[in-house]
Amino acid sequence: MRSGISKRSALGFILVTLVLNSMGIGLMMPVMPSLLTELTSLPVSEAARWGGALSVVYALMQFAFGPTLGNLSDRFGRRPVLLVSMFAMAVDYLIMAFSWHLAVLFIGRTLSGVAGATFSAASAFIADVSSKEDRAKNFGLVGAGFGVGFVLGPMIGGYLGEYGPRAPFYAAAGLSFVNFLFGYFMLPETLKDENRRDFDWKRANPFGAFKQIAAYPAVRTLLLAIFLFDIAHYVYPSVWSYYAEEVFAWSPGDIGLSLAAVGVGFAFVQGYLIRVLEPKLGPGRTLFIGLAANLVAFAGLAVADTGWMAYVLISFAALGAMATPAFTGLMSVRVPDNAQGELQGLIASAAGLSMVVSPLVMTQVFATFSGPEAAISFPGAPFALAGVLILAAMLIALPFMRLQERLPSPSDAADRKTPAE
Repeated sequence: MRSGISKRSALGFILVTLVLNSMGIGLMMPVMPSLLTELTSLPVSEAARWGGALSVVYALMQFAFGPTLGNLSDRFGRRPVLLVSMFAMAVDYLIMAFSWHLAVLFIGRTLSGVAGATFSAASAFIADVSSKEDRAKNFGLVGAGFGVGFVLGPMIGGYLGEYGPRAPFYAAAGLSFVNFLFGYFMLPETLKDENRRDFDWKRANPFGAFKQIAAYPAVRTLLLAIFLFDIAHYVYPSVWSYYAEEVFAWSPGDIGLSLAAVGVGFAFVQGYLIRVLEPKLGPGRTLFIGLAANLVAFAGLAVADTGWMAYVLISFAALGAMATPAFTGLMSVRVPDNAQGELQGLIASAAGLSMVVSPLVMTQVFATFSGPEAAISFPGAPFALAGVLILAAMLIALPFMRLQERLPSPSDAADRKTPAE
């Protein structure tokens, strides 16, 4: 890490970077249904299918290239990978802003999916500057940055959406470029020279990376649990805008406000609450509380029929945000320091694969059970399915939910090499 830069300052830098990046993502969410209906001339229930397809393309690129970028960050450092990702996002939003055909949107999402390693590289960055005991709570900064960005992003996106569905994309491009400039001048490098390792194509892909991590049985089990959790959790970006318009008749501005409420909750829970609770409860019990809160949120949203009910359930969804850093922390302490990027790339790859499955399944389920031609009207069906997946994740992760789980001591991983070394 750059001389004169403290661990606290490094965490502050990455938090600001994540906030700016999340604002760009949040800006476009309220207007995506309007843009798709404009380009396809389809009703919102049918346009949702194309929204799911766009998400699948993005996720496939994340799945394929997540481990590659994670391994590159283990070789060349976190900073260059983050900078490339930030610049690519700015270009992606400009492409989407100028889109005149549905195919152009697919090109933009392909580009951003290839280079969209911001959150995985940021997690490796956090692991570099955190002790093993502090990793779970510090991983909450990823969600906190996401949440703070969503406080402002969807609100501004919903407001700008009143002037046209393309306006927020221009704003998102500008924010992403500011993010790039901030990172270029302020973001330090945190990967120590002794923790760098040679880049190897054999492990810089999802299957090769999984083969390396599979040597750690606990990590392998937790990866399966977080994969199911991610499929469930991605129901929100997959169908929330369409669900809110269909069930509550919300406008883009209303959708933006609801997403801002989610952002406030995520920022509070992952930026503050988990930092208070996790040291007292341990990562296992924290994970249990997070998964249980998600289960309540999904069950309620499956049957909600008024807007105020959605806002009540958003509080449970926010509390459920504790699950992600708890999962990540439990895995991070079980691999050596020279493989943190590889692990985070594999977690990103698992998330990418779940983002292939979730939007494809959830949007199709939503389209099947909503709209005037639905044989059975049940627009909350995607959330019911998400609840079932959370139950499965809880059962798989149950052995790690003990109150006092012993974390691997520094001597367990000191000078430890990955299996291929």
